[in-house]
Amino acid sequence: MRPFLILLALLVPLPGAAEEGGPSFGTGSVIVRSDAGARTFRVEVARTEPQRRRGLMFRRHLAADAGMLFLFDREGPVSMWMRNTRIPLDMLFIARGGRIVRIEERTVPLSEATIPSGWPVVAVLELNAGTVSRLGIRPGSRVLTSLPDAGF
Repeated sequence: MRPFLILLALLVPLPGAAEEGGPSFGTGSVIVRSDAGARTFRVEVARTEPQRRRGLMFRRHLAADAGMLFLFDREGPVSMWMRNTRIPLDMLFIARGGRIVRIEERTVPLSEATIPSGWPVVAVLELNAGTVSRLGIRPGSRVLTSLPDAGF
């Protein structure tokens, strides 16, 4: 009976427990430049593998001016997914130099389908779904940051 209770506890997280038990993230800001102008976003920064694995999983809200910036150790193709992610997102795939090379708009919450970069990238910026279309962000737009290890 006891192993069953342990398994059940692992499958049914308590409210807020998933967020509290994950890795902590650094913070920073990015500026996204598009034809419509420049917009600053406060971001949590996922630099380590545990942070990148966790991402925005289990969150129920993301402020309109917030996002998550995934930084990778080297430039290359990456794939993302929405496993355990309840917030619909826009994903901006960023190459060296800060140029957006691909955008995946309005991702499907909780989907385990992979979302490939299609190009070598150094970072991925996740924003609330609809942000890209609202601000006129498109491939070729630029992302700037003062984070020293961002690679762009």
